[in-house]
Amino acid sequence: MSRTRTALLAAMALVGGATGTAFAVDPGSAGIAAVPCTVDYKIQNQWSTGFTAAVTVTNNSAAKSSWSLKWSYAGNQKVTSGWNAKLSQSGAAVTAANEAYNAQLATGGSVSFGFQGSYSGSNAIPATFTLDGVTCNVDGGPGGPTDPPDPGGPSNRVNNPYEGAKVYVNPEWSANAAAEPGGSRIANQPTGVWLDRIAAINGSGGKMGLRAHLDEALRQKGSGELVVQLVIYNLPGRDCAALASNGELGPTEIDRYKTEYIDPIKAILADSKYSSLRIVTTVEIDSLPNLVTNTGSRPTAVPQCDVMKANGNYVKGVGYALNKLGDVPNVYNYVDAGHHGWIGWDDNFGASATLFKEAASAEGATVNDVHGFITNTANYSALKENNFTINDNVAGKSVRESKWIDWNRYVDEQSFAQGFRNQLVSAGFPSDIGMLIDTSRNGWGGTARPTGPGATTSVDTYVDGGRYDRRFNTGNWCNQSGAGLGERPKAAPAAGIDAYVWMKPPGESDGASKQIPNDEGKGFDRMCDPTYTGNPRNNNNMSGALPDAPLSGHWFSAQFQQLMQNAYPPLS
Repeated sequence: MSRTRTALLAAMALVGGATGTAFAVDPGSAGIAAVPCTVDYKIQNQWSTGFTAAVTVTNNSAAKSSWSLKWSYAGNQKVTSGWNAKLSQSGAAVTAANEAYNAQLATGGSVSFGFQGSYSGSNAIPATFTLDGVTCNVDGGPGGPTDPPDPGGPSNRVNNPYEGAKVYVNPEWSANAAAEPGGSRIANQPTGVWLDRIAAINGSGGKMGLRAHLDEALRQKGSGELVVQLVIYNLPGRDCAALASNGELGPTEIDRYKTEYIDPIKAILADSKYSSLRIVTTVEIDSLPNLVTNTGSRPTAVPQCDVMKANGNYVKGVGYALNKLGDVPNVYNYVDAGHHGWIGWDDNFGASATLFKEAASAEGATVNDVHGFITNTANYSALKENNFTINDNVAGKSVRESKWIDWNRYVDEQSFAQGFRNQLVSAGFPSDIGMLIDTSRNGWGGTARPTGPGATTSVDTYVDGGRYDRRFNTGNWCNQSGAGLGERPKAAPAAGIDAYVWMKPPGESDGASKQIPNDEGKGFDRMCDPTYTGNPRNNNNMSGALPDAPLSGHWFSAQFQQLMQNAYPPLS
């Protein structure tokens, strides 16, 4: 996935009619033989004096125990730093050699690395690459040597899609908000469009389909830049630990996910009609973290999550989505990364980053198909807890020992997002990935909002008296009582954060508070029942859910009114 422009490298002149890919012709056959290797060189971001690039090498020859890729620049480009390869330069000639951890390159295997460089004048794409002395043919399309270029043409991706851009206002959500007393105050805010089942792609139940949203986005765009936020949310065996948001596809229906869900979405997004839009896709909310925290011998384990870990369909599905959607030049993929109250603990933190890297390397995807990660979607974790820090000590005990923190390394969502970003880079993701934080329901304002630290009688009185997040436990996720709207959507609000977003539309239910028959595949989860006394995933606390809630995704007027009442910053 490139951020500024995809290199459709100019080797097509080598073979007449080839579109960006040169094929080696076997004199002994009438057809075209397999090329020995392909190189996908993409300029991710470019400014007046510098650029970042991502390179993926695919080996179609015998397996290698080490490798070295070489190219020469036609201009005065200089490699200044790199990652996932040892890079050196002599004059115009550049060499990228393997690191110890990625030296093995199997037949048909790929390896990716990236670098930052400087230039002046033009920043021409190298015309020829060699892998261990053998000339590679240039990969002209993200799908492989036989694929045509993407219909959208060269990419114009930017480092942060939200900067300098408006964000799409979903007219359906806006109408619901405006119909509520006082709702007009926020009805013009941008929210995510959830593609939560196959029928949503073309529109169902009288709702707008994907093309209708994109057409409306073009209207809203005018002559400026505009971001459209889509939620890709239909994995097989979806939300294995949360029945309220179970999906339509069974645990083994990975082929349907690919051909009936992801492929049609990609086909629409790749239509050149929409190439001027910046399309942000948030990929599979609340999926991969389940494989870390809710499997095996853990007390939080759920049999359905063990099934999904064993069959690999979460990893395969996310990888396939990243690969296919990342092929579209104006798509920016952000992968769901849970929230601090889910993977902020030591035994979840590094393991989650490792799993995300595995998913981003599955089904043809690479880490360069990931533009960033999103946290706190469909959750309520406070953005910043200002009345205590993780380093505080009270009455001889660390804040980490309090019942609320419970040995977590993070007390709020922004510190977690920034810390987890660093962990993801260490796991092999590009150093310029950005984070999104969903602030749609984490304001925790109103009369219950503390104005200072709690009493220092004990570590629990200190934390409980000062914390903005008023839930019983950070594991509570369904229609939380007392919640409020958080920070309004905003670009580049803090270091490493691409934007605060309202990806989860405020006022749309997390799940029904009682069993409601439906044709959407959505079950009843006791965590949405206000009388439920809990389970190990919320330390056996009350659910904290509002009563009389409709099915997930359906409009919940009482929740919307509460969110406005408790908004922080307050609504004017």
